Amino acid sequence: MDTTALHDELERARAAFHELLAHAKADELRRRSNGTRWTNRQLLFHMLLGFLIMRALLAMARGFSRMPPGASRGFARVLNAGTRLFDVANYLGSWLGGTFLTRHRMNVLCDSTIAALHERLDREPDLERGMHYPTRWDPFFQDFMTLADLYRFPVRHFDFHRRQLTL
Repeated sequence: MDTTALHDELERARAAFHELLAHAKADELRRRSNGTRWTNRQLLFHMLLGFLIMRALLAMARGFSRMPPGASRGFARVLNAGTRLFDVANYLGSWLGGTFLTRHRMNVLCDSTIAALHERLDREPDLERGMHYPTRWDPFFQDFMTLADLYRFPVRHFDFHRRQLTL
């Protein structure tokens, strides 16, 4: 599989994130976003969080792809059962990160995380391996996701939430 498109998507999101943070005024960052309980700044961190969780998602997929399909299906069911707890952690984590991290720190996290994803993508031996995921956790999680699907996930998540910003 040619990974050029995946690299391009990651890089486009990185550049957009930097642009959003660079051009947002302080009062705009404190303003409520559209359709969430977060401010624009907290939502920007949540958008970054989609990239930050990728190492864990990719590691799980690599591990479960070596097991019988029923293993990840059962794991996804357990995770779906814990959706309320996930929603609370997701909200609070984004609230905390978006409240206390500086713009500079968010940019540094974005750059280092996406650079690591680029490097890992270049070393992926098989992007068609995958596992079942909890579909109730995020609208972009599918029942079964390949590693290629996972690399697309944070960009889709980013693009969706970008439309909710009120900058």
